[in-house]
Amino acid sequence: MSSELAIRTEDLRRVFRTRKREAKKQKREVVALDGIAFEVPRGELFGVLGPNGAGKTTTIKILATLLTPTSGHAWVAGIDVATDPKAVRHHIGMVSGGETSGYGLLTVEENLWMFSQFYGMETRAARARIRELLAVVGLSDRAKTKIYHLSTGMRQKMNFVRGFLTEPEILFLDEPTLGLDVQTARTLRGFVSNWLREHPDRTILLTTHAMHEADELCERVAIIDRGRILACGAPSNLKRDLKHEDVVRLRIGGLEDVRPIVATVPSVSRFSQTAHDDCVEVDVILANDAVLTGLLAAVEAGGGTLLSLEKRAPTLEDVFLDVVGHGFEEPNGGGAS
Repeated sequence: MSSELAIRTEDLRRVFRTRKREAKKQKREVVALDGIAFEVPRGELFGVLGPNGAGKTTTIKILATLLTPTSGHAWVAGIDVATDPKAVRHHIGMVSGGETSGYGLLTVEENLWMFSQFYGMETRAARARIRELLAVVGLSDRAKTKIYHLSTGMRQKMNFVRGFLTEPEILFLDEPTLGLDVQTARTLRGFVSNWLREHPDRTILLTTHAMHEADELCERVAIIDRGRILACGAPSNLKRDLKHEDVVRLRIGGLEDVRPIVATVPSVSRFSQTAHDDCVEVDVILANDAVLTGLLAAVEAGGGTLLSLEKRAPTLEDVFLDVVGHGFEEPNGGGAS
């Protein structure tokens, strides 16, 4: 593998075998990854986007040597993760959203210091780095607090500090802002961007289902669904490719579910809907205005009332909708096809 690549996968597959609760107790296979392949050069912040169950966390766990692949290959820092996982661990760090970690009887500061010693950090440097990072995430006043007294969000902040504490060569961020308030999430995204600017030789692989987060941070993204990569490229390029089509947002009153209506309209197969108290918000990608006319007529015939219509510039979420065929809230597809 090229020394310029931090991460590379080749036809990577992971199959989980479960046991059904039926009388015969037959084993059932769940394909989490179905032959994915991608490369991440050193110094890049690469995003993997997809809904829950798409295969994002499985990918990171394989790259971080927490799972072995069923078949295919993966290299991190030029090292095969399956044949030499111990060597890989010297090069990586990991932060997982919602992760429960640390020893509850120890304080935040003690937990982080203990982790720094696992990596052989000099004590004075480790304590200075801990103070610096706790200030970044707003936990300075909790340094002496025992872990079991922390809220879920505070634990996630501590996990974030732990990930950056040793300044790893390659860092895996798996939903790192999960459960955090908007302001803290924004602060952490700013820290990630600054950290990479200050350390251009380091690499980050970020998984998220927050499109704005990926758009703000990532140089390139891979869109994954049902264990397969469906698109990969710079966010600006992926959005530009959608400009030949119309992206429309409709707010419709009088209906709770527009899917049966959309199913009757030819050429509408890519849409998502979000239910609100007073309306249903629908995002649709259309080839032309004639399709929109037919959709509006079908909504009216179905008892719905158009409250607003907006044509707008494509977003990464629209790209996901275009390549996958459904939105994040509809894992089994929400289109007419």
